[in-house]
Amino acid sequence: MTHPSPRPDVLVIGAGIVGAACAYYCATAGLRVSVVERGAIGSGTTSACEGNILVSDKEPGPELDLALLSSRLWRRIGEELGRSTIEYEAKGGVVVAGSPDSADGLRHLTAGQRTTGVDAVDIGPDELFELEPNVTRQAVGGAFYAQDAQVQPVLATAQLLRRARMLGATVHPGTGVTGFVRDGQGAVTGVRTDSADTPVLYAQWVINAAGTWAGQLSELAGAPVPVLPRKGFILVTEPLPRVVRHKVYTAEYVANVASSDAGLETSVVVEGTRAGTVLIGASRERVGFDRSISLPVLRKLAAQAIGVFPFLADVSLLRTYLGFRPYCPDHLPVIGPDPRAPGLLHACGHEGAGIGLAGATGHLLAQHLSGEKPDLDLTPFRPDRFEEATP
Repeated sequence: MTHPSPRPDVLVIGAGIVGAACAYYCATAGLRVSVVERGAIGSGTTSACEGNILVSDKEPGPELDLALLSSRLWRRIGEELGRSTIEYEAKGGVVVAGSPDSADGLRHLTAGQRTTGVDAVDIGPDELFELEPNVTRQAVGGAFYAQDAQVQPVLATAQLLRRARMLGATVHPGTGVTGFVRDGQGAVTGVRTDSADTPVLYAQWVINAAGTWAGQLSELAGAPVPVLPRKGFILVTEPLPRVVRHKVYTAEYVANVASSDAGLETSVVVEGTRAGTVLIGASRERVGFDRSISLPVLRKLAAQAIGVFPFLADVSLLRTYLGFRPYCPDHLPVIGPDPRAPGLLHACGHEGAGIGLAGATGHLLAQHLSGEKPDLDLTPFRPDRFEEATP
């Protein structure tokens, strides 16, 4: 095993799935990497999500391009790390249309997606019931997405960091960032921390992958990006036989993902896990970091899930959990170097798509830092784009 120098090339702030992917790809590219995490590895948003790797819920544009690249990269990660090790499952996704109008809107979406390389197949009721025998007979059709997949997010995070450490990376859990270090020209050259052992960590480049706290961190660096927390609940059922075969959600889900409304929004998402439990989401609400449980929201999610899978009315819930998705106003993540703070890069603002987009995010930043031309143009994700929209 090789050991990094005291001054790494890249310092990644955040050991969630995005930070882990950045560390993994940078280390694979031959860069010396350190990771700093204020809590435990994968303990933030990564630990409170479903692990989806989706192309189905994105309209044509930069985010879908990013998702398609990431989908391919996750397949490679699964092959390299071992699919069972990260519980990578290419299960595919099924979107359910409950009315003729929603079916028409879904067909319009799939037509546009197919032009970008998405494997989207419009299906009628008979095909829908064959794919998901337990779905409501009130459905009028839907769409099938073969590229949709899933991983266990905390396992994937741990394994990405494990491979990065094998390549010489160092990880500092329980170490919070309290400020940034700059040189005489104003370039970021490291961070200050709350650790007595490592009060200052230097690096040639610093990546802000702090999830829902990335906005606060960017302000410390004097290069703010408007990343805000968006609260969401997930319900977990008792273990069941294989009653839900794919990731299943309603056609309204895509609209809610793209909404900027600060109020409560719910649209049902149902999927099984290897353990037999069924995960039910998803709610969205901008209420800061309020961690209080809302029984009306939980009841609404449960009712919507029963509307799609009536058998769930007789199933017990084991637990519920909540998390905060890192939301950006234009629904695009922030990826790339920040011209306002040379030496600082961002990898944040992925909202509920962080697991799926992590692979491409880490890969593209590693290409940029290695001097390669990134596989995708980073311009739509540039950190300073919000200043241009502010009068």
